[in-house]
Amino acid sequence: MNAHVSQGGWPVLVLNADFRPLSYYPLSLWSWQDAIKAVFLDRVNIVEHYDRAVRSPSFEIQLPSVVSLKSFVKPTTHPAFTRFNVFLRDRFVCQYCWAHDDLTFDHIIPRSKGGQTTWENVVAACSPCNLRKGNLTPQQARMFPRQHPFAPTVHQLHRNGRLFPPNYLHDSWLDYLYWDTELDP
Repeated sequence: MNAHVSQGGWPVLVLNADFRPLSYYPLSLWSWQDAIKAVFLDRVNIVEHYDRAVRSPSFEIQLPSVVSLKSFVKPTTHPAFTRFNVFLRDRFVCQYCWAHDDLTFDHIIPRSKGGQTTWENVVAACSPCNLRKGNLTPQQARMFPRQHPFAPTVHQLHRNGRLFPPNYLHDSWLDYLYWDTELDP
């Protein structure tokens, strides 16, 4: 799955059996080759296709642009604690100054003072703020995160992921990515 794709690669949006994307960020995408293989293995249904085909001497198939899995994949209820998911929870901004660049993460209570590396003690921070806070508690540094850190749900991460669409969205994907957003009158 790759959120940074170009139209020339003919990426395929992968939906679960309930027609929801497996993931919003990174967007659940396969290469067209993987999608064709899944079609032949009878693991997916083609929902939408590009106006382009691939051919062999005896066979032709239009390139899929959207596929749905035939078997439902139960989404995880507890997202993994990863650097990426911390950044996604915090919307890729420093929780001290709201900068978007040079992100790292900061332990609210430093590890040297008994702080753990957990959802509830780690926030996204830019390098300058992280260096300025250093090995101090928020009270000592007089630096407090704008959002209290928390363990997000998968739904919260998906909601945040929708705020960061990939650099390419094919028109055939839009109905499946934004099906639950409010429609214009």
